[in-house]
This record gives sequence, C-alpha cells and structure tokens, in this order.
Amino acid sequence: PANLDSSVEIVERGGPKREKPKITIKDIPRLYPVGTEIVVQVVKGPIGTKGPRVTTNLVIPGRYLVLLPNSDQCGISRKIEDPQERKRLKKIIQELNIPEGMGIIVRTAGEGKQKRYFVRDLAMLIELWRRIQEQIREKPAPSCVFHEPDLVERTVRDFLTDDIERVVVDDANAYQRMVELVSQISPRSAQKIKLYNEPEPVFDRFNITAQMERTLSRKVPLKSGGYITIDETEALVAVDVNTGSHKAGSEEESAILQVNLEAAEEICRQLRLRNIGGIIVIDFIDMKSKREQQMVFEKVKQLLKRDKARTHVLPISPLGLMELTRQRHTESFRETMFDPCPYCHGLGRIKSPITLSIEIQRKVLEILRRRQRDESDFHLKIFLHPLVLDRIRREDEKYFIELEKRYFARISFRGDNTLHVEQFKIINAITGEELAAVGFNHEVPLRIPNDTSKNQSQL
Repeated sequence: PANLDSSVEIVERGGPKREKPKITIKDIPRLYPVGTEIVVQVVKGPIGTKGPRVTTNLVIPGRYLVLLPNSDQCGISRKIEDPQERKRLKKIIQELNIPEGMGIIVRTAGEGKQKRYFVRDLAMLIELWRRIQEQIREKPAPSCVFHEPDLVERTVRDFLTDDIERVVVDDANAYQRMVELVSQISPRSAQKIKLYNEPEPVFDRFNITAQMERTLSRKVPLKSGGYITIDETEALVAVDVNTGSHKAGSEEESAILQVNLEAAEEICRQLRLRNIGGIIVIDFIDMKSKREQQMVFEKVKQLLKRDKARTHVLPISPLGLMELTRQRHTESFRETMFDPCPYCHGLGRIKSPITLSIEIQRKVLEILRRRQRDESDFHLKIFLHPLVLDRIRREDEKYFIELEKRYFARISFRGDNTLHVEQFKIINAITGEELAAVGFNHEVPLRIPNDTSKNQSQL
C-alpha cells in the first residue's frame, strides 16, 4: 500500500527485488471465488449514506512505525522534510530486522528518534500481528480479529509527541494505564503524564467546554472583528470569510490581507477541531494583488503541515476560491453530536405560511373543479396549523369567499397545533371522506409554540 500513498516515500531495502505479478480488478473473481474467506481492514467508517470502505492492504500503526504485514515495501512519511534526517532514517530502515514479506513506514513521530525506539516499536508490532494471526485461525468468518485501541492508547500512540509538554488525566485508572503504556514506548515521556484531582472539572479548568460549544456554531468570530461561517453539506464544506465589524479605513487592501491571514489560521484550526474532511471550498475576501493571494495560499499550506490528516490544497482561483481536500476516516464532530431535525428532516428550513396558503388554495380549487354537479350541499373542512390559518385569516380570506360564491360550496377551517406546520387535510364535512392530505410523510408531527392563535381556532 505504500506505493499508493502520496504521503509516503518508498525506501528500497537491501537484497534482490522480488517481481510480483500485476493484478487488475479483472483478476479478483479468479483470486477470490465465491465463499473465499479473506481478511480485510476498515479504512473508512460509514459516513452519511455511504457504507464503510475496506481493503486487503492491512496496516497496523505503532508509535513510530506502521507495519505492513502483506507488503515488503518500506517508506518514510513525506512530512519529515529534512534531507539529512530522511537519509538517516533510510539507513535505520535498512538495518532493521524486518520479517520476510513485511514492510514498514516511518511515521512523523519517528523524526529525530534513535534506532532503539524503532527496534522496540517493530518488536511490539510483530508480536501484535502474531496475536492477530491466532485470532484469524481460531475465529470463524465473519469475525472481528482486531480493533483500534481505546482513547487512552490512541492518545499515547498518536498525540504524545516531543512538543507536547503534558497530558492531564482526571481518572486514576486511566492515568495509571497511560503511564504504563508510555513507559513501554518512551520511558522519559512518562513524566509528562499528570493526574488532575482538583475540585473544578478538568474541562472547565482548561476552557475545553466553551471551545467545544464554539465548534458546534456555524459562525466563528475572529479577533480582528471579522468572522468565518462554516456550512457542511453532503457534497462539500463551504467556508466564507467576512470582514464583519472590522473597519478597513484608508489602508483597505492591507486590512483585507490581515483578515484573510487570520481567517486562514482559524480555518485550519477549525478543520482539525471539527474533524472536517472531504472537499473544502474557502471563499476569502477578494484580494486584487496576486502577491497577497500567494501569501494567503502559502499560509494555508504551511498551517496544514501540522495536520495529521492527509491534505491537498490548490492556489486561489480567478473566482477568489481556494479548494482543498482533507482525509476523512470518520464523521465530523457536528455529524457525531447532532441528529437531523425531526421537524424539518435536516433541511434547516420549512415552508412559509404564504407558500402553504397557496398550496391549500390550489388543492381546494382542484377539488371544487372535480366536484359532482349533483352535490348541491358541498362543505369542505380544512385542518391546518394555526400559523397558516393566521396567514389565511389576515391575507387570503377574500379568495376563499370568492371560491364559495363561484362553486356554491362552503369552506371552513380548523387550526390544530398538533399538526406539523407543513401538514393540512381537506375533508368532505358531509360524508367525512378525506379528499386530500399533504405533508404526512413526516414521521413525528411536533407541536410548535404559537402566541398568535389558540389550539382550536376556527374561521
């Protein structure tokens, strides 16, 4: 899999190369007939309507290395940029005792580490793969033979880098376990783990609760007075930069550049905090100077280097838009924290009273035109939400009176707060027959507080 990952540079190992036959998608039925048991790894969880993505290219991440059990290729993360450091790591890879048929990738955390760290990490990964193989042999298909470690172990593995000063833990058991894990990987880093036992909740003490609340907001303020808005859709994420209360003054161009540079930093931060992935389009404030556009592009590119997720960013287009992609493995923070609104079904909007009044007018006219000529006493009763009834009473009552006169019919209304605002029913008041029912695909009609009309109002 290393040769398929642009974020990894392949390192040639010593010894003769083994030529492998080229395999195409057409070979899959021959290689894996129906009923074949294979081991796959979920590389991307289900997101929205898309199911999980799996692969047979297994990878087992460690602290400094990633083990490739089914590939003999080795590589180094491209985020390690120093040529001398890459040369040193290549030499270490060639000296490691990697089992036949396996490969490794040096992670960014391995930058600057001595050989003994890689030897220890490789031994742990090989032992883990041995235990996984035992599970594969013993468990019937389909079965889970390995799953990602819990939060404590992932924190130690992925986030405890040299630039981290301390990790604060407010649970004694989790603290003890974390110290044990760190001691196995990097004993010197064990002193960074601190047990928090103050009366104030740890999230409040470090202002985490407020930051979490801000990540749920569509609008994010900037220190300069400007702000950004973030809108997540199924196709892409749209980010808009606005000057807000920022006063440009006489030096308008430099002020716009200042807001855009500040926005670039906050956007990159929000992408990480919100775990936003996929296609992201950023609409910066228009800059006339190509030099300033390039400055903003370089700023974003530099900031994204800190991101553990794989990213790819393009320069600002002639329309003033910057496009980038960010690796996505799981749902964003917003998708995890929120469910679609059961009232608007995730649309974020509902039909206005004037729109619904027009729909009712059309339905009533359609029914009256289809009416049997011998129905001398024809009475329509319309059940609707009071918000819509209030609109009809104030603006559209004359239209329904005209319909009554033209078609020799009687039309009455009854407001009902238990109806969804987009629901209405038209009933033949004489026979009780339901002539029309609109909006009843909503699963749960909800009650909306309404100060303008009572629960049972009539016109």
